[in-house]
Amino acid sequence: MIIYINDKACEAESGSLLLHAAQHNKAHIGCICGGNGICQSCFVYVREGAELLSPPGDEEKAFISDKLFKEGGRLACQTVITGEGTIRVLTRAEHLRRIVLGLNVPGFITYARTIGYNVTTKLPEGASNVIARVRGGKLNPLESIGKIAGGVGYGANLAVHTALDTLPVLQAPVSFVSGALQGPVSFISGALQTPVTIISGALQSSVSLVSNALQAPVSIVSGALQSPVSFVSGVLQTPLSLVSMAANGIFSTANGILCSISGGRISLPGTACSSGDAAKPQHIENVTITVR
Repeated sequence: MIIYINDKACEAESGSLLLHAAQHNKAHIGCICGGNGICQSCFVYVREGAELLSPPGDEEKAFISDKLFKEGGRLACQTVITGEGTIRVLTRAEHLRRIVLGLNVPGFITYARTIGYNVTTKLPEGASNVIARVRGGKLNPLESIGKIAGGVGYGANLAVHTALDTLPVLQAPVSFVSGALQGPVSFISGALQTPVTIISGALQSSVSLVSNALQAPVSIVSGALQSPVSFVSGVLQTPLSLVSMAANGIFSTANGILCSISGGRISLPGTACSSGDAAKPQHIENVTITVR
């Protein structure tokens, strides 16, 4: 469907916000708060098709007085298109511009009085509404800051786009400035890459040099430590072998004595005596000697 924002034809769909329809068509509707419903920068006057829009919610009622509602006042960030048909809206800035250009002094006085009344009567209620939404979790401060940043960025892009469309003579200077900036930016980027590459190569060489320099003393120290360790190991092996052999001899001797005394029936732990028959002394045949 087609709606008209400041008399500019804009494509829109049922179910979309008035603010989003304006943004998609690069039509001017303010959005300082980014659509959080905490300011009135997206305030519009609905000149036709009010019945095709969602009814005002608590957020709008907190910021808009009854006088402004009667004049068709709505917040575009809170107003949803609900039906097909003709919708015409004017932003507050466009409404004021037409009053001033038309030299409509009575209209300007009425406008100033209405806005002044709205600010003085709805400011406390609007602030209370924002605090209540924050406490109730309906308004996240961090998300709000992000939306505000997005709204500022959109406003800047819209201003440039509007200026180029309104004054085509500015297109050439803007393109020239953009092209002129690309050259220095590319040059600076290339100029920065060279020293970075040199520094990177120099650091790599230094690291390799330090690594090689450290390897030599480490190898020398390792070799120097291995020699005394091997020497001490060899020196210790000889007396240990002698002690082991002596202990084995003493143990075997003691076991032999015990076996002899016990007749081969008792031995030291971990050993065994030879068979009982072998332990006994060999029998010698008796010889009778007769003396005459």
